[in-house]
Amino acid sequence: MIKNSLHDVYKPSLALLNDLYQISMAYGYWKSGRHNYESMFQLFFRKIPFDGGFAIAAGLDSVVDYIHNFSWSKEDLDYIGSIHGADGKPIVCRDFLDYLKNTPLEVSIDAVEEGRAVFAHEPLLRVSGPLLQCQLLETPLLNLINFPTLIATKAARVCLAAQGDRVLEFGVRRAQGIDGGLTASRAAYIGGVDGTSNLLAGSMYGIPVSGTHAHSWVMSFDSELEAFKSFAEAMPGNCLFLVDTYNTLAGVKNAVLAGDYLRSRGGTLLGVRLDSGDLGYLSIEARKILDAAGFKDVLIVGSNDLDESQILNLKAAGAKINVWGVGTKLVTAYDDPALGGITDCP
Repeated sequence: MIKNSLHDVYKPSLALLNDLYQISMAYGYWKSGRHNYESMFQLFFRKIPFDGGFAIAAGLDSVVDYIHNFSWSKEDLDYIGSIHGADGKPIVCRDFLDYLKNTPLEVSIDAVEEGRAVFAHEPLLRVSGPLLQCQLLETPLLNLINFPTLIATKAARVCLAAQGDRVLEFGVRRAQGIDGGLTASRAAYIGGVDGTSNLLAGSMYGIPVSGTHAHSWVMSFDSELEAFKSFAEAMPGNCLFLVDTYNTLAGVKNAVLAGDYLRSRGGTLLGVRLDSGDLGYLSIEARKILDAAGFKDVLIVGSNDLDESQILNLKAAGAKINVWGVGTKLVTAYDDPALGGITDCP
C-alpha cells in the first residue's frame, strides 16, 4: 500500500479530483476533434433532502477557488499516462497529456449565491465552455456542491427549530474525516449556526468558535466542585460548566457554588451544559436552581445527539434551554446522508 501524508493528498494541484471515465471521455472528444465544441451543463438535485420544502445552496466558494487554481502538475499527467487499459497499453497518448498541460481552463459559471434557498430541479450552477473542459469539471463540482448544500440545509432546519435560540455546531469529532469536518463547519455556518467548536474551521473561515470542557476534566479531580472551581480560576472570562458527569442536578448545585466563587473574584458564570438524560425535565429543574441562587441570566446549553425534531419536541415540552449544541446528526446529515445532486451532462 502506498502511504502519503495529508500534505501529499491536499496538494496545490487538485485536477485529479475526478473519475477516470471523465478522462476517458475527454480523450475521446480530443481524438474525434470534438473537444472544442461549445457546451453547457447545469448542476441540480431531484429531491429535497430530509423530506423538507427547501435546500440551502453552499459550496460556491470552493468551486470558484477550484477553478481559479485549476492546473495539471507533471505528477498528475505522469500518473494518467501510467494508467493502462485491458490491452496493457496506456489509455491515452502523450500528445493528449501535452494538450491538457498547455490548455488553460476557459469556462464561465453562473451560480446561485451561497445561503440562498433552492428547490428541486432548480440549477445551482451552470457551466459553459469547451466540451472537453466542461466534462472534466462535472465530477469535482458535484463533489464541491453536494455535501455543503446538504449540511447547510440541515443546519437551517435545526436553526428554524431553535426558534431564535443560539445554535452551535459541535461535530468535528464525529465528522467524516478532516475535509468532512471543515466542509461541514463552514456549511453549517452558511446554514445559520452561530459558531463552531472546530478551531481549524474558525481559523480558515472566520467562524466564531465556542466550547466548554469535557467530562474528562471533571473526572481528573477529586470532586466535581473542585473541578468547577479550578476551571473558574483558569477561565474566569469564559466559564460554562458541564454538569452531568455524575448527577446532573447535583452538578447544577455545584455550578452555583462555583459561580458564587467566581463572582466573588470578579468573574461571571456564563452557563451550564446538559449533555445527557431528559433534557426537558433537567433544564426546567436547572433553571429553578439557578434562578433561586440569583443566576437568572446564566445560560443553559443543551446537547447530546440533537437534531431539529428533538429540538422541536423539547421546546414544545417547555424546556428551558437557551443554546443548542448540535454535532453528529448535523455534520453527518445523519438521517439523509447524500444530496444526490446531478448534472444534465455537458
